[in-house]
Amino acid sequence: MKDGVVQQVDTPQNLYQKPGNLFVAGFMGSPQMNFLDVEIKEKGSDVVAVLGKDELVIPAAKAKTLKDGGYVGKTVVMGIRPEDVADTPNGSMSSTVKVYELLGAEVFLYFDVNGTQITARVDPGTKAKTGDPVKFDFDMEKTHFFDKDSELVITN
Repeated sequence: MKDGVVQQVDTPQNLYQKPGNLFVAGFMGSPQMNFLDVEIKEKGSDVVAVLGKDELVIPAAKAKTLKDGGYVGKTVVMGIRPEDVADTPNGSMSSTVKVYELLGAEVFLYFDVNGTQITARVDPGTKAKTGDPVKFDFDMEKTHFFDKDSELVITN
């Protein structure tokens, strides 16, 4: 519920996995979902989310929904849960760790991507520490896309 209006009614698991709008996506989960403005573009046979200098290939089913909805050439909000951000030596994107937070069985890494703070929930065996450069990838199968104006989900 937001401002006295029910936003979505479903099981907690479905609210977490398939939020109907930005509010529900940000409300469900701790830490909350990461939100980034991306431009949707076609590149050859792929549909990509452009995030600064990075181009992230969108999985086919999500790409079709974005394309059919007329979002190519537009800016949308991409959501990614912290557990779907992986620090990996072969990652396609890079940043610098601003904060390393050890919570026992997991570590939260905080860093910026194109001017937006991102939280990654990673294995406590990570070698990344505060001040270190980090390479990472998003699990694009688990991304969510939201209309920037209406804040409604386009595709989960």
